[in-house]
Amino acid sequence: MNIEKARFNMIEQQIRPWNVLNQEVLDMLIVVKREDYFPAEQKSLAFFDTELPLPDGSKAMTPKLEARILEELALKKQETVLLIGAGNGYLAALLAYRARHVTVLESSPGLRDLAVANLANNHVSNVDVVLADAFSFKDTGTYDAIVIAGGLEQVPEQLQKQLNAGGRLLAFVGQLPTLTAQLQTRTSGTDVSTRNLFETVVAPAVGAAPVSHFSL
Repeated sequence: MNIEKARFNMIEQQIRPWNVLNQEVLDMLIVVKREDYFPAEQKSLAFFDTELPLPDGSKAMTPKLEARILEELALKKQETVLLIGAGNGYLAALLAYRARHVTVLESSPGLRDLAVANLANNHVSNVDVVLADAFSFKDTGTYDAIVIAGGLEQVPEQLQKQLNAGGRLLAFVGQLPTLTAQLQTRTSGTDVSTRNLFETVVAPAVGAAPVSHFSL
């Protein structure tokens, strides 16, 4: 298999047509090697438009969805990021390449260890992966960007409060089978504006509380 040809085809046939047009993001996909975050038997599949299985039974995001997250966040080098859900560490590596520091909250010990190992093997030093349930963990830090790498019915207000002024939060909101990718921006004080980006399907975020639809 010609790895670089497969990478080129992934970028040109999957990612660029999905409205990922920032050349810095496209160039990053060449530098941050996606195949290095998958085991040997999956490396040839790392460039396919598919959700590859992870050891805990969950699935990695597709390449185009990972790239679109970076496109929409428009990170700056001095910014800090909170990522909820480690996966195999690749999305954290992409975010870390664009930002100053990334904090990852992951509730699965197996995925936490996998992400830590992959990031270390690829010499990514500006990421901390914390074993914690993001939706009950008392994190008092504030961030310039927050990514929730899983679906949920409603974004917790606590996470919105952790945005710095001008900070962006990207979440996948709604109920299966289709969720809406939303970009929420803290405009001033506690005000948050919301922009719907596109519809997609992602697995539910582990630990996210369902919204009660009961009414008297």
